Amino acid sequence: MAGSSVLIERTQRFAAEVDKLTFSGSFYVYNPLVYAWEAHKTYLQRYVDRPAKTMFLGMNPGPFGMAQTGVPFGEIDAVRRWMGITASVGKPPHEHPKRPITGFSTKRSEVSGRRLWSLMEQKFSSAQVFFSEHAVMNYCPLVFVDSGPTGKNIVPEKLVKEERIALEHICDEYLKDVIDLLYPINLVGVGVYAEAKLRKAVSDDTTKHVTAICHPSPGNPKANAGWAALVERQLVEAGIWS
Repeated sequence: MAGSSVLIERTQRFAAEVDKLTFSGSFYVYNPLVYAWEAHKTYLQRYVDRPAKTMFLGMNPGPFGMAQTGVPFGEIDAVRRWMGITASVGKPPHEHPKRPITGFSTKRSEVSGRRLWSLMEQKFSSAQVFFSEHAVMNYCPLVFVDSGPTGKNIVPEKLVKEERIALEHICDEYLKDVIDLLYPINLVGVGVYAEAKLRKAVSDDTTKHVTAICHPSPGNPKANAGWAALVERQLVEAGIWS
């Protein structure tokens, strides 16, 4: 089993590395691994720092999920009630007025996180039981918030090419190290972007089984009609769930 200090120290270094990057786009950059570090650290210590048969990988934080709670797909109710995590959350250096960080006081629900964690709660008797064989992480820890009036989310693949490549290099190295520490057999991309990153990370390792599930975002039409049943079927067909 990976020692707790190894994963946590590696994640702190990851947070510092992405924090040093500069971006030329017209947007705000939030790094919850810094201002919500205590919550993320608790998540790692309590649920991730152990061998995991299956690891799910998301793309980057949503504005009402990990951006607020520091937990991947961190829908507020799932993190607070199901995982039993609460912590003090600070602020990024610059906030969009439409996307303030209110931490565990947030009233908005992250649809993607609610769908993901609701499925896991239905399938497993407790968070402890789920995490005994599963891990859930994100590829990129940064949130990119458009500076326009709506403060819409910008996905990493929309960044300027050179800046995206610099970010992806850091994220790729962290992903490889996390896989080495947790040594999962099954790697599940939550969406095709995450699946591609997983395939790249283990391209030379034939012992890993890489697949994808439908992304739970409401922006994905396939997710808005029976997402849980679809994903359960995908995982059963992939031989990950029985």
